[in-house]
Amino acid sequence: MPPFSRLILVLAPLLLCAPSLADDTPWTVVVHGGAGSLAPGTFDDDDEAGMRDDIGRSLELAAEILERGGSSLDAVTAAVRHLEDSPHFNAGRGSVFTADARHELDASIMVGDTRAAGAIAGVTGVRHPILAARAVMERSPHVMFAGAGAEAFAREQGLEFMPAEWFHTERRRHALDAARERAHEDNSGTVGAVAIDRSGVLAAATSTGGMTNKTPGRIGDSPVIGAGTWADAHCAVSATGWGEYYIRAAAAHDICARARYQGISVDEAATRVVMEEIPALGGDGGVIALDAEGRISMPFDTEGMARGYVREGEAVRVLLYAEEHGE
Repeated sequence: MPPFSRLILVLAPLLLCAPSLADDTPWTVVVHGGAGSLAPGTFDDDDEAGMRDDIGRSLELAAEILERGGSSLDAVTAAVRHLEDSPHFNAGRGSVFTADARHELDASIMVGDTRAAGAIAGVTGVRHPILAARAVMERSPHVMFAGAGAEAFAREQGLEFMPAEWFHTERRRHALDAARERAHEDNSGTVGAVAIDRSGVLAAATSTGGMTNKTPGRIGDSPVIGAGTWADAHCAVSATGWGEYYIRAAAAHDICARARYQGISVDEAATRVVMEEIPALGGDGGVIALDAEGRISMPFDTEGMARGYVREGEAVRVLLYAEEHGE
């Protein structure tokens, strides 16, 4: 037997038994419930408590998956799915009304190690748009479906649909009436999650109902890979804010690219994009970002951003207002 072959036979058992360094990565998950007009006193006590509870529960669901060795993809899916069932956030059940008093939903998801991605845009009736986006990624050769085609695809995949009334909430109806009186669109809202699992894989997911009183057919940044959602081997981002500007800035991708190519931290990159690049164009909003070492960034230039995070071995943290500080 050649010496090289004997070396392989000797080393093979050692390699099989050796622990993977990637498997030692501490898991982390971060979620957001949208940036916008969030200041103390904006909500009554019940609404504020409901928002905090749902952010906290979404983190707990993701943490349970990661703690038992599950994937970052499953974690962000679970977190966003929970927020889509909450009436407190602009996604799924809590989605805002369009100008014609309907709901058009968008979502996207991406995995960092392979850059696999899926998105849906302008769908109605889909209870969990993030599941439709994931189905596009995993069960089709495409990245994005829109409108009737996206709805047909979701039905083919056996996803749950709800009647229009299920998405109607009094809070969103009042917001539509107020926006109509002012003859403008309100850009606040969106939910999202980013996570890293014990294998070191990053993932990101985003879901939204868009803008209150938006023109039917309008699509923002949330389903656009590279604008509202991005994940690669180094960084994951989910954005919230004025979608047109986040699209024009390719914001989510730009944050990760700046960090990688300029050799700066994800926090510095995210802060520059959110606090300088987007405002210079005329927009506002915020992001949650996470790097491959589990370092978190959550910059925003609005009154507040519903957000929270949890790391392996640590307690859940939930924040709403600018005065509340996390990372």
